[in-house]
Amino acid sequence: MISRVDLANITKLTKATISTQVSHLIEEGLLIETHQEYYNVGRKPIMLSLNYHAGYAIGIDLDYRDITFTVSDLIGKPVHSDKVELRNSNYDDVLQILISQINKYKETYSQSRYGIVGVVIGIHGTVKNDETIGFVPQHKWHNMNLKGDLEQHLDLAVSIENNANLCAFAEKVFSCHTSENLISINMYSGIGLGVLMNGELVKGYLGYTGEIGHMIINPDGKPCNCGNSGCWELYASEGSFFKQLTEKLDQSKLDYRDVKNLIKAKDPVVMHEIDAFIKYIVVDLNNIINLLNPETLVLNSELLKLFPEAESKIKLKLTSSISSYKEILLSELGTNACVMGACALAIKKFLEIPELRLTCGLKNRI
Repeated sequence: MISRVDLANITKLTKATISTQVSHLIEEGLLIETHQEYYNVGRKPIMLSLNYHAGYAIGIDLDYRDITFTVSDLIGKPVHSDKVELRNSNYDDVLQILISQINKYKETYSQSRYGIVGVVIGIHGTVKNDETIGFVPQHKWHNMNLKGDLEQHLDLAVSIENNANLCAFAEKVFSCHTSENLISINMYSGIGLGVLMNGELVKGYLGYTGEIGHMIINPDGKPCNCGNSGCWELYASEGSFFKQLTEKLDQSKLDYRDVKNLIKAKDPVVMHEIDAFIKYIVVDLNNIINLLNPETLVLNSELLKLFPEAESKIKLKLTSSISSYKEILLSELGTNACVMGACALAIKKFLEIPELRLTCGLKNRI
């Protein structure tokens, strides 16, 4: 909350100008007037705040096995989430799921002033600068115009973005407000890298910057869906870790709780696999630091959070006298980073502002 007087002082605009602009925004339903607690003698000051129920944003994480949908208000607070399991990778089937779910949210939030203000979808693959999909390895999709196909059926603004870029954007918006040079590394079904330099997303010539999971670390290694062999995500993603561990332990399925219990019991197999996982993380982490010289590195891995010694082992192996960075953080947003970044981007586009800062608790520092 802020008063008109404080707004004038901060912006260096006249009180008359502030009054006029505020009146317009109140008429548009974007600002509301309220009273702050006031214990002094005299009239209570009238405070202004964003009307965060004026509209809602939809963030979508389109992953391999499921799609996560999150609806947030205009200050990025999630108000509803759904997860829909994917039975196949057929593009038309996935398109119908997206259309059906988005239409449900349109109906649910139609009574708010602006309804759904935008939809942003995170893709686990390459997204071109024109927002068309280049390639999604796990779905085997090539050159799909998901944005165009959705907008034909929905009277809404739709944006398509790489999921790692949305995660990096989320870290900037919700946690690392002052970091202008930030990278976010996601280690779940694959590995994605989101890069913010001077506060802006780095996308490259066609929009493919950040496909770090397909950087080759072993030319004679395992075959990858991308067509190469020995890609980093085959060794340092959580998906690869669980696959390797289930084979070693001869288990049909393992989850995070199982791994946590095995770590607590100091199971030799899981401890060996954790060491190998961290070793491969550090190999490319060192390369990334040398290549980009980031201020902040955010590691998004639920698995690392389960292993108390992860931070010390990572720091111990980052011994190069050349590598330089300010801080390494474990992401507080975790698996929600993509949808939260998607919601935040939809809000930013709707409000037509150059920068957005929201709050989301404390970050866990390494």
